[in-house]
Amino acid sequence: MGFLRRVLVVLTGASVAACTPLPVDGPDHRAIKSGAAATLVADRHEVILDYALIDINKTVLELAVNIGPDSFFRTFGSKPGPAPIIRVGVGDVVQVTVFESGSGGLFIPAEAGVRPGNFVTMPPQTVDRSGTISVPFAGEVKAAGQSIPQIQREIVTKLENRAIEPQVVVTLVEQNASEVAVVGDVLNGANKFKIRPNGERILDMISKAGGMRYPGYELFVTLQRNNKRATVYFPSLVNNPAENIYTMPGDAIYVYREQQKFVAVGAIGTGGATGQIAFEQERLSLNEAVAKAGGLLDLRADPAQVFVYRMEDREALAAMKVNLQRFPREQRFIPTIYRANFRDPSSFFFAQRFPMRHKDIIYAANADSVEVVKFMNYLRSITATVAGTTTDAAITREIIKGGRVLGQ
Repeated sequence: MGFLRRVLVVLTGASVAACTPLPVDGPDHRAIKSGAAATLVADRHEVILDYALIDINKTVLELAVNIGPDSFFRTFGSKPGPAPIIRVGVGDVVQVTVFESGSGGLFIPAEAGVRPGNFVTMPPQTVDRSGTISVPFAGEVKAAGQSIPQIQREIVTKLENRAIEPQVVVTLVEQNASEVAVVGDVLNGANKFKIRPNGERILDMISKAGGMRYPGYELFVTLQRNNKRATVYFPSLVNNPAENIYTMPGDAIYVYREQQKFVAVGAIGTGGATGQIAFEQERLSLNEAVAKAGGLLDLRADPAQVFVYRMEDREALAAMKVNLQRFPREQRFIPTIYRANFRDPSSFFFAQRFPMRHKDIIYAANADSVEVVKFMNYLRSITATVAGTTTDAAITREIIKGGRVLGQ
């Protein structure tokens, strides 16, 4: 009897052990948590990141179309009108000419005769590191950060008590400080370009660099000015004149290629195939994006719960009348979820105009019935396991009985 009992224990243990090591991709989450030497774990019910939830409607659609994720105009500002004044900077070469109304003055000797327009031109000089130039009898004159007319007036002020009705002309001989760097995917390679007196806009500078290497819908343009930077999709720069702002000395323009992509997850995609999907065109609507991903899955998706995740500009949300009190004032980009209800027939017209953006995430939620089915399948699997265990036990009993008979 002792032998048969030992056989039963061994067979039962083997049966249980056979059910325990199920195939997995890695360690169980409980093992990871219990094995950690230190933890910083959020409360299960805590909202990790505040976000805005917005249903797509007519008002939202109009603002979503007109306001992009980033903007040169909103970041740096650009008032309509003439180009900004280019000021002299350190390293520029200037030349000063002083006119006196008659001879015998400070610069014109008496024996030169009396004739209008007596003048003397001084040698070209470079604006030094201190930002000044030197003018005889006027001393050091501040030049860096000043416009040409401002420099002329300052020299006249310093000479008017010594020269005869002095007039001064300052000429910018060599412009070295008022340059813009253009780098990245441009035909002629990285270079620095001088800003002409009548002003140069961003597209002017890209044109000076030879234009783009790749199709415009694959390119982004980043402008860095002082401590600020902004990135704009190249077609937006072309289609919206307000974005094509004037460049300033010291600007850096970076043109780079990055195909626009979005991510599709959840109950979407033929056969459940999801992941990163390229736009492959300049503009892509929500309708087109869902179609590219393979459409909603009939047996899983809830058409009323299709979400688009993105970081939205605070100004855009404010224009939509979204309450932003819970977000810090200095937070420029707000985590935002747009919701489309494809059960509503009119929503397809809205989705046809809703623009997708680079790095958007589309998430199609499961229908409630799917969760019920999952639970029922889980119960069914448990029932099947219990039934299988019962069968194994019955077989074991028969083996034991057979062993008893053999033992006799």
